[in-house]
This record gives sequence, C-alpha cells and structure tokens, in this order.
Amino acid sequence: MDCVLLRHGLAVDRDEWEGQDGDRPLTERGAKRVAQVAAGLTRLDVQPTHVLSSPLTRAIETAKLVHSSLGVRSAIQIVDELLPEAPPNRLLSILHNLPPDSCVICIGHEPQLGMAASVLLSGRASASFPLKKAGACLIELSLPAKPGRGILRWWLTPGQLRAIGKARSSEF
Repeated sequence: MDCVLLRHGLAVDRDEWEGQDGDRPLTERGAKRVAQVAAGLTRLDVQPTHVLSSPLTRAIETAKLVHSSLGVRSAIQIVDELLPEAPPNRLLSILHNLPPDSCVICIGHEPQLGMAASVLLSGRASASFPLKKAGACLIELSLPAKPGRGILRWWLTPGQLRAIGKARSSEF
C-alpha cells in the first residue's frame, strides 16, 4: 500500500479570521498552489484509490482539489483520525481496513501528519518530520501496516511538487 501524507494548503490567517478555527478556508493563493501540487503528484504517477481528509474546512478544500485533479473514483472520506490533535497511531486503524493494493492520500495538519509519518517510519511519535503547507511524502506500507515498518519513497516540499508539475516531460 502507498500512503501519501499531504498537508492542507495555505489558509486564511488566524488573526484575520473571525469564525471558528475549523472553518478557516484556503486562500485563493493556497487553492492555486494546491492545484499546482496536484499536477506534481500526477507527474510523479500518484494514482490514488482513496482520499481521506480531516473534517476541517481547509483540509476538505485541499482534498476536493486533489480529488478532482487526480481523477479519484471513490468519494472523499472525512475522518477524525486526521484532526490536528488526533493521536498519530490512530491513522493505522484506518489504513488496516483498506485493500492491500490501495494508494491513499491522507490530507491533514501539523503536527499530526508529521507525527503519523514518524510512527509509520520509526515506530514512535516524534516532531522530527514536519510537513510544510501543501508538502507531501509517500510512505510504502507492507500489510498489515505496523509502526516502524514504512519505507519512505519521497518527501517533497510544496515548491518541489509545483516545479515537478510545471516541468516539461523532457526535464523530468
């Protein structure tokens, strides 16, 4: 199974938002950059079978952009296991229920995504693996997925993903 951890795009700043934090949307620039990141994921031949998203607005908006750009057939699943305060090992319980040949994109927040990557790669939660907004990593998991058994295939910043998306096929 391939598991892509993708942090949501740039959202309206907390200081400029008067509503609930969970309702903060992507900025116009954030949405544009997520679309460019999705083009990079396409160039990397990421072919998701499942898209999981945190229930917060900025993550759902990111998920919708990625879902449509990559032509995912299954519906987006909204899961509390990708909330910012969710224990990172809870994501494993969802991954256990997916078919072995799945490619799942998990869209969420820091520090939860970085901690989940740490659990998948090293077996314990650590703040040593932060993702930038709209940054992503691909972790290959053998099934059943267990802590510390993941294999890191790539870890890319949003700028790198956007550059890959813009590159001509002769450059890539």
